[in-house]
Amino acid sequence: MDKSDRQRFTLLVVEDDAANREYLIEALADEGYRIEASPNGRAGLDRVKQGGVDLVVSDVRMPDLDGLDMLREIKAAEPAPHVVIITAFGTIEQATRSIKLGAYDYITKPFEMDDLLHLVDRALDERGLRQEVARLRREVEKPYRFENIIGKSRLMHEVFEMIRRLSASTASVLVTGESGTGKELVARAIHFHSPRKGREFMAINCAAIPDTLLESELFGYKRGAFTDAHRDHDGTVFLDEIAELSPALQAKLLRVLQEREIRPLGATKSERVDVRVIAATNRELEPRMREGQFREDLYYRLNVIHIGLPPLRERAEDILPLAEHFLSQSASRAGKGLAGFTQSALKTLLGYAWPGNVRELENVIERAVALAEGERIGIEDLPQQVRERKGADVLAGAIARGLTLAEIEREYITRVLAAEGGNKTRAAQRLGLDRKTLYRKIEEYERGEAGGEGEGEPVDADGEDR
Repeated sequence: MDKSDRQRFTLLVVEDDAANREYLIEALADEGYRIEASPNGRAGLDRVKQGGVDLVVSDVRMPDLDGLDMLREIKAAEPAPHVVIITAFGTIEQATRSIKLGAYDYITKPFEMDDLLHLVDRALDERGLRQEVARLRREVEKPYRFENIIGKSRLMHEVFEMIRRLSASTASVLVTGESGTGKELVARAIHFHSPRKGREFMAINCAAIPDTLLESELFGYKRGAFTDAHRDHDGTVFLDEIAELSPALQAKLLRVLQEREIRPLGATKSERVDVRVIAATNRELEPRMREGQFREDLYYRLNVIHIGLPPLRERAEDILPLAEHFLSQSASRAGKGLAGFTQSALKTLLGYAWPGNVRELENVIERAVALAEGERIGIEDLPQQVRERKGADVLAGAIARGLTLAEIEREYITRVLAAEGGNKTRAAQRLGLDRKTLYRKIEEYERGEAGGEGEGEPVDADGEDR
């Protein structure tokens, strides 16, 4: 540590002997530290309670309050500075007592000043590292505290209240909502607002990992996800897209939730676990249960507490606060001093339906910031589908055309099939339908057009049965 680094720290010398006190003050000040001094333990303790002291260098033997008693009270302060104890006796008993009471270290008289300086540098290096770790942890946690999830609508305040009420619970939570509504953000907010916040948060996408790898992620390979969470004293496991979990893994997950035990791959015995499970899905699980694709007993194990996230189109009052938040973030990263949005841009943002929800809004604002050449985001900086408000008034248009519910369903399914290039497997996934249900509906539409002559198993556009 050089002198410029040492100037950041304030040291307090506590020594009742005037000559020794002046010697320590001069030697430490010459190294660049900011030095304060107290003539006795009581005065030193009073100074520490005022705050701003990074390290205390104190003698043990003082008349009114000895160094060990002062140390005991200093460590009760928040935040407590590091303490280095100086003793003339160097007994094992005093050294052990000082360390047990929370001293960083001790040094015995007579000592070389270089030894004390090395000890002080080491103590302050560690303190600086701890402060940086604490700062980084606060920065990591900040976006996931539910107070910082953007939303002033009544619907989102109901979500905030639910998060607040259940965060201290250990019950399983099921978060539902369309893609892009912020399900993982809510899961992290629950975790970071709970007693488990200092433990691991493990997010697993059940749709993105093959079954063989997913089993290892869920249950570990001798030491794995749940095992790690248990070893780290009760973390949180977030299972995203839980509807895509295979029947075999559904059974294994149910057993974990029931018995609170797992058997890692390759292990010969089970291990106890105590983790909180938060699951999420953008699909309706009840129809999948009726069709035998999702276990009913697992559903009720996961759905102890339910949080439903509203789509952005149902909370229009949150669009502008979210847009301003994303603008501030993106402009800061891009080094642009943008003042906000033009009135036409604001009107356009409010008039769009946001089928991709908050995630789509964030992407649109990030793109607009990158393209913006003026002081404000203008309508010309927004993508074409937003400017033209595509998808903004689908239901209003259907009402104006006088469509029945069956006709709306048919038109929507037809458009999704077209968007997926005729691939019925992908279309069924996007529609949240079982493939057989989709095939039956298409056959009904074809029979209606061909006088009821359509027969046979549907074939995808690529010619493969699905």
